[in-house]
Amino acid sequence: MKRSKYARIAAALATVSLALTAVPALAEKADKEKPTNIESNKMSSDDTKRMSIFEGNVLMTKGTAIVRADRIVVRQDADGFQFATAYGNPVRFRQKGDPKGGCEGVWTDGEALRIEVDDRNEQVHLYERARITRDKDVVNGEYIFLDQRTEFFSVSAAKGAAPTSPEGRVKAVLQPKIAAVDPAKPAAPASRCPPSAPAAK
Repeated sequence: MKRSKYARIAAALATVSLALTAVPALAEKADKEKPTNIESNKMSSDDTKRMSIFEGNVLMTKGTAIVRADRIVVRQDADGFQFATAYGNPVRFRQKGDPKGGCEGVWTDGEALRIEVDDRNEQVHLYERARITRDKDVVNGEYIFLDQRTEFFSVSAAKGAAPTSPEGRVKAVLQPKIAAVDPAKPAAPASRCPPSAPAAK
């Protein structure tokens, strides 16, 4: 007996909800318990293939996590793990990390033409014109790999690109974490906490 239209939609939303918990690394743990809200111009679901597709100005939010894409395809394996692929020009995501050392959680922003989220292995892959910004540090490359379990990430240049070309180089801007001291002014108590990031537009 076929499930009703509403049951299929509910299943698709549940699939995307679980997939979204993996985007991106360093996310707030509380986000996993928040409801998922999805907006798009079109949605289709194939129960046989365990696949849901959202198209047209796709916006997904779950707690502090925000993903904006032109198209998102979510697949679920036999064990219930999800693999999501987001396409855009570019795909953008934003999420706040957990507070650490008495400091407010830091925002992580990322973008790429394609982003893949592997729920089983807790990994995120950013392909083509990839960029990650966190605490004013910026990393650019053609491919960025994020491992949520270990908080490890790596950046690679385009395969086959000449080392002298822009695509053949990885670029990073790492900001100093200690503010410069003006000798003419009395020293103020140093803050170990980074400044809050401005609200996303």
